[in-house]
Amino acid sequence: SPQLPDGQDLPLPPVILGELGKDLQKPTVCFYGHVDVQPAKKEDGWKTDPYALTEINGNLYGRGATDNKGPVLAWINAVETFGALKLAMPVNFKFVIEGMEEAGSLGLEKVLEDEKHCFFSDVDYIVISDNLWLSNKKPALTYGSRGNACFCVEVK
Repeated sequence: SPQLPDGQDLPLPPVILGELGKDLQKPTVCFYGHVDVQPAKKEDGWKTDPYALTEINGNLYGRGATDNKGPVLAWINAVETFGALKLAMPVNFKFVIEGMEEAGSLGLEKVLEDEKHCFFSDVDYIVISDNLWLSNKKPALTYGSRGNACFCVEVK
């Protein structure tokens, strides 16, 4: 497990890897998403608790529903729909679902490195399903993304 700047070990939730289909005639698409939320305490400025659907003035709020549990569930529901309709899957599916994205994806790099010659060896395309909607009425499909640079500074 990674270490915090003060030397404390940080136990991490697992990165979930899943796959469906191994048809060599079809491309393999890997979908990425995360299921964690921003800092979980109301004292941090949030109005609702994470993972609890809350009604306020007739509106329902679910922290983390759009960032990013909803998009993760959308891909799982799409796969489920193919099965329910008894349709052949158009691609082989692989899923990477992590629980530390909001903290900088701690532990993900090691999983990617450890699995690059096994789980990821036949991946043709990657879909990063973690983005925001630009309006209240239309979903967004983002087709480009920049990298991130993260670092920690400790001042004494």
